[in-house]
Formats: sequence, structure tokens, C-alpha cells
Amino acid sequence: MAAGSIGETLEVPGATLSFHLKELARAGLVSSRQERQFIYYAVDFGRMAELMTYLTQNCCQGMPKECLTVVETALGRCCPPQLKPRKTKVKRS
Repeated sequence: MAAGSIGETLEVPGATLSFHLKELARAGLVSSRQERQFIYYAVDFGRMAELMTYLTQNCCQGMPKECLTVVETALGRCCPPQLKPRKTKVKRS
């Protein structure tokens, strides 16, 4: 979606939108491409689902219903993340 369209839809000033899109791109949650004078952004839904999974597992204390909204739950159904196995500590006697 073109940056201008995003700003109009969200009713966000250009400078504010630019800042947030830059940070989302830096985090790998969106990508951008430029065509002439326009910049188009696309969401990386797989990366977003991984982030939500991480936050749910590590920040919700095992109670994802307390953390997740309908949109976040829909994101998980749309693009289930590829979970990486957790490293386990070996107890030494």
C-alpha cells in the first residue's frame, strides 16, 4: 500500500507515519519499495505472527487470552509462525 494511502486511512500526519514505518521496516515487520515518487509498504505477516507468538509465550505468563485481541488471533490463523525449539538447560550434578 502506498505510504500516502496508509496515512489517509489512519489519519496520521506524514512525519509521524514516516517515523513509525521506518521503525517497522527496521524491525523487519514491513518491507518497502519505491516506484518513482511513491513508496509502497507491505506487511511481513509471517514475521508479525512470530512476534505475536513470542510475546504470547514470554509476556502473557501462559495466559494468551489475556494478551491477544481478535486481530492478533486472526493473524495467527492466517500465518502460523514457524516455532523454533527452545534450548533447555542441562542440570549438572
